[in-house]
Amino acid sequence: MGASLSNLGSNGSTIGPSLGDIPENCVARVFLHLSPPEICNLARLNRAFRGAASADYVWESKLPSNYEDLIRLIPLERCRNLSKKDIFAALSQPLPFDDGNKQLWLDRVTGRVCMSISAKGLVITGIDDRRYWTWVPTEESRFNVVAYLQQIWWFEVDGEVDFPFPADSYTLFFRLHLGRFSKRLGRRVCNYEQTHGWDIKPVIFKLSTSDGQQASSKCCLDETENDDTYGNHKRGYWVDYKVGEFIVSGSKPTTKVRFSMKQIDCTHSKGGLCVDSVFIIPSDLRDRKGGGFLK
Repeated sequence: MGASLSNLGSNGSTIGPSLGDIPENCVARVFLHLSPPEICNLARLNRAFRGAASADYVWESKLPSNYEDLIRLIPLERCRNLSKKDIFAALSQPLPFDDGNKQLWLDRVTGRVCMSISAKGLVITGIDDRRYWTWVPTEESRFNVVAYLQQIWWFEVDGEVDFPFPADSYTLFFRLHLGRFSKRLGRRVCNYEQTHGWDIKPVIFKLSTSDGQQASSKCCLDETENDDTYGNHKRGYWVDYKVGEFIVSGSKPTTKVRFSMKQIDCTHSKGGLCVDSVFIIPSDLRDRKGGGFLK
């Protein structure tokens, strides 16, 4: 009787099943096929959806296969009694390591690993000589500082990372900016007085991995032709220069990646370049990465 009355509306009509009648375990099975943002949005609907959105096995399916290796980057005081949802949330925030010169985070939509390496984590020829390089504080870098090249003849930047990347296909980029930028009266302005030499010979980009993969590319940073979107020479914008791609199969505990950027033709000097960082991101996420345009 009570069950029958509960299905009657105020006018005596029968009320059909609602979202609240779906069992929590059924909702959780649906959530296995949705992205984390979609799960969080649906969790607001009712108690069953909210409970399913907290299930450990739902969030474990969104984490990388080697997420236990990544947990060590989370500060110890935040690691106690974490649910899988809490672990995903913690890993989705930039996590610094290697003295703060590298950051790792999970893409919030796919749960895949992304990494950035600061200019301070790179080996830059002449970086300690103020005649050639200076460090410039800026909010335009996730590391709040970039290396600015005033002038040099031998331009060489090297780096490496040895990390337990989960199985995936990755692309590596250098994030560069022609010209020195600053703020004046609240407006962003760029100075190109020292920008020279990048249109004569191309910069050579290379990468290699511990399992023998290699990739390379080259590009004149100060191109002479206009760009329909960014105007003359693409100056004044952060540009992500693609070095190449590498594949991690997951068969080895860590993958060492070495990379470099060189223009060592000493017949001419070059200068007026900001070096921000190196990005390593899953290859099919490259178009979603903000903060610059891809070259």
